[in-house]
Amino acid sequence: RVEIAEAFGFRSPNAAEEHLRALERKGAIELLQGSSRGIRLLESVEEEGIPVVGQVAAGEPILAEEHIEDHYPVDPALFHPRAHYLLRVRGMSMRDIGIMDGDLLAVHRTRQAQNGQIVVARLDDEVTVKRFRRRGSIVYLLPENEDFEPIRVDLRKQPMTIEGLGVGVLRNQAL
Repeated sequence: RVEIAEAFGFRSPNAAEEHLRALERKGAIELLQGSSRGIRLLESVEEEGIPVVGQVAAGEPILAEEHIEDHYPVDPALFHPRAHYLLRVRGMSMRDIGIMDGDLLAVHRTRQAQNGQIVVARLDDEVTVKRFRRRGSIVYLLPENEDFEPIRVDLRKQPMTIEGLGVGVLRNQAL
């Protein structure tokens, strides 16, 4: 612990110990009792990458095991806020902001959205990617392609769930 304290500029080995315990709680390391240098790095769950979700069945959670097609080898922390999954985009309704058919949309899982944000919304058991705009109890899901019509949702009459925010796009140029 003394070496760690010196290397990181901590004032005491106790500070190093506190940081090590925090890393252990987060699952990054395992502290091995009875060994002077008993620190073992644990394999990160994220090493397999971010789950890629394709078609989503009606009424089922997006991250249900049967919807996960693959894992994409990218660090979720590259996106802000952090990406929880990648959604394979179908259609061209968001073309004008660079989200194309077949792209992988990095999604931060949340139920909250602010006006102007790109959302993944569940509406009538379908999942759609659109720009979010809310005025009172009326939500507009706006496409970014003039060939598509906005979707108007009266929350007093029709349920809608925000599944997450679009935080980035990945495209395979080789295809």
